[in-house]
Amino acid sequence: MQLGIVGLPNIGKTTLFNALTKASAAVANYPFCTIDRNVGMVEVPDERLKKLEALLSTSKTTPTIIEFVDIAGLVKGASLGEGLGNEFLGHIRDVDAIIHLVRCFEDPKVPHVTELVDPVVDIDVVNTELIEADSKTVEKRFDKASRAAKAGAKESLEESEFLERLLSTLKSKIPARYMTLSDSEKKLMKEYQLLTYKKMMYVANINEDALEEDNHPLWSVVRDIAKEQKTQVVAVCAKLEAELTELDAEERKVFLKEMGLEKSGLDSLITASYSLLDLITFFTANENELRARTITRGTLAPQAAGKVHSDMEHGFIRAEVTHYEDLIKSGSMKEAREHGFMHLEGKEYVVRDGDIMYFRFQA
Repeated sequence: MQLGIVGLPNIGKTTLFNALTKASAAVANYPFCTIDRNVGMVEVPDERLKKLEALLSTSKTTPTIIEFVDIAGLVKGASLGEGLGNEFLGHIRDVDAIIHLVRCFEDPKVPHVTELVDPVVDIDVVNTELIEADSKTVEKRFDKASRAAKAGAKESLEESEFLERLLSTLKSKIPARYMTLSDSEKKLMKEYQLLTYKKMMYVANINEDALEEDNHPLWSVVRDIAKEQKTQVVAVCAKLEAELTELDAEERKVFLKEMGLEKSGLDSLITASYSLLDLITFFTANENELRARTITRGTLAPQAAGKVHSDMEHGFIRAEVTHYEDLIKSGSMKEAREHGFMHLEGKEYVVRDGDIMYFRFQA
């Protein structure tokens, strides 16, 4: 799963990306320092792994990961090709969800592309460009479907009617993700690969001084917009997070405690991103390795087995399942079995977040 970090130039996208991925992509205070997209893998923080490692005595622990993509800044007119917009919009089309980073900090050393830091304007510019790009895509598809419908193709007639409704929604500056769709319309949406149909969350890039300020004016504006649009929002100080990555784990813990913070902004962002994609984690374990594995919520046991190895999905017989909470209460896998917490599940079992699974299959 990939999440693309988008926004205007000079708002801290690459700084945030470097902090997330511990990479060293170029950072500079001028537009389009980033042209080629940067991709990095990030471990998903999960406190359960440490406890499971202690209980199961495995020699190796592997966390689950998600990918973040640093996409060059969009500018007004990107949908018309401004600022290499078509190429950058194509990068967004490839990701599974969007992290819309918004500048909520003042810094004379980092010029804003419009000279004025205004989250409302910035958000509107980016959202408008994504909507305009989608409108072009839908118009082309509508013209094609309309011609086929006039030739008597029933399916094309139904599609053209849907596309007309979709185009009307976009022209009203409403992202496609807010439409109520039938199952057949959802299938069509996947074909269109619309930018505004992707899940999206806001991240406010704030000054360090604003971390403990709930009513910071710029951050509050982004929070209000997110609430109105019924999406998630997280505040981070990208500059501070980049500095924190240079500390070891214990030093970071002490620093965060001194700041009055329970966890870093990055941890909050990664967790929120995982939730945005509607992902859950199940675990597999043997004497050699404890491993966290990512699946979409609602995945059935055979498909979860396929995340371990394709042979396990094709030859799936059943799964031995113990939930994390039950194992912690029992104190060991042996005790969990004796207390009846381990249960056998078949092909219709919907995997839960925190399940520890052992798959039986026929090769």
